[in-house]
Amino acid sequence: MNQQDLSDTIDIDALPISRMAILSLITGIMGIFVLPVIASAIAVYTGYSARQETRSAPPRATGDGMATVGIFLGWMGTALTALAFCALVAYLVFSGQDPLTVLNEAINEVIKGGR
Repeated sequence: MNQQDLSDTIDIDALPISRMAILSLITGIMGIFVLPVIASAIAVYTGYSARQETRSAPPRATGDGMATVGIFLGWMGTALTALAFCALVAYLVFSGQDPLTVLNEAINEVIKGGR
């Protein structure tokens, strides 16, 4: 059976939206704003799983666009986390101060609430 025959027999509107695609989109957004490392990894994993569901023949669910956006946001969250880590290391190396002192002062500021 070729692809055209499948599209004639399957009503795309009747397929459910992939829960993995929804989860990928939500965790991708969380990976940018809330939990960068954990949520980004979950977004990438669930996004690729959802794309397998939506691109199978015959498709078991819809939501390929959500899965793709979730994958993109997951990788962006990972890249932003890596960039922030590199910036922190560069600051600690090139600031001319003792890195442990700088980190200790930053932690104390966070604990005090930035007062």
